[in-house]
Amino acid sequence: MPDSQPQPPDGATADSTALLLCGARLTDGRTVDVRLGGGRIEAVGTAGSLPPHAARLDLTGFLLLPAPAEPHTHGDTALSAETPGPVSYDTGDIQRRATEAALLQLGHGATALRSHVRIGDVQGLGALEAVLQARLALRGLADLTAVAVPRLLTGVAGAEGLALLRDAMKMGAGVVGGCPDADPDPTGYAETVLDIAAEHGCPVDLHTHGDDPARLARLAAMAGGLRPGVTIGPCAGLARLPRDIAGRAADQLAAAGVTVVSLPQGGCAGVEQRGNAPVRLLRAAGVTVAAGSGALRDVVANPVGRGDPLEAAYLLASQAGMAPSDAYDRVAGTARRVMGLPEVRVEAGFPAELLAVRGDRISGVLSLAYSRIVIHRGRVVARTSAVREYCDSAAAVALELPRQGRPDGCP
Repeated sequence: MPDSQPQPPDGATADSTALLLCGARLTDGRTVDVRLGGGRIEAVGTAGSLPPHAARLDLTGFLLLPAPAEPHTHGDTALSAETPGPVSYDTGDIQRRATEAALLQLGHGATALRSHVRIGDVQGLGALEAVLQARLALRGLADLTAVAVPRLLTGVAGAEGLALLRDAMKMGAGVVGGCPDADPDPTGYAETVLDIAAEHGCPVDLHTHGDDPARLARLAAMAGGLRPGVTIGPCAGLARLPRDIAGRAADQLAAAGVTVVSLPQGGCAGVEQRGNAPVRLLRAAGVTVAAGSGALRDVVANPVGRGDPLEAAYLLASQAGMAPSDAYDRVAGTARRVMGLPEVRVEAGFPAELLAVRGDRISGVLSLAYSRIVIHRGRVVARTSAVREYCDSAAAVALELPRQGRPDGCP
């Protein structure tokens, strides 16, 4: 079951009007025009080759990319660091924070999001209800999927969590999640989650430190062959194990087809340990690795989290040694694949889920991603514009340095 939710083509949420993107630069260096229609890419041609259209967008100076997807966020706790006094977990307050957080991430470029939501304890299913309401409010702007995250699932104490998890799936949660490390019986917890997922035909997405190789081995043995798939993260503890032990664990995860979502920006409401998974070791073993943002200005996990997929890619390139194009794929193509979403390429026939960023190369975009235009289902849904100006400089004029500013030359 993919994370995207079918949406009826009503006038409020869908726009079938064709849009012509003019003069966009692609990663292979070509400058092209791209025609969008019906939520898909209809044609791609050299600049000026496609028939003009009334609805056009000049993308001169922009790099056109497949839009990122966010595989790991926490809508129920997002923006809680900025709340004066005790954080309110009233359903209405969670809905407002979750909606605002999703819009912030949409502005960064993420047109699909997977939000982990705690169920149980005092909140019951209130937080999940709030995030599902946020999903409705975002229709036509971004696709949001809720992951139900129970605290306990085993023994007498876990009976309530199990009942709530079943109710959560009936309410509309699209992914079965959880934190096995927090349960007295982590293996029993994982078995229960996998059974519920198999009943509903849903993906599994679990929080784990990844610092117990025996536990990872048992999870890999149970998860092998489960469709539509098992994801774990952030697995920062795996990087603290001796390399040979971590390598064997990675081999087992790869053989079972388990995906790892790393959080290069650090901080996650579901686990206490900070740090990032050993991305290079995992990929060398053949594990599919995507990257997410984790906490977004969360009162507990990360009070300054940006929720920006391009920052996650930047950190993979600068700290994990990835090539910029590969790092970007972790938050775009690979993230979409992990979430069960259709592949996006800037080619005819593919979904019109696109991000235009001012710049001409991936490396520059990851370094200075200021101005962005986000396209979801063929429609511009977010713009971020930045203008950098300097005072008059004879040196800049003499060297003909690039300068983005107002045409009148005002300081």
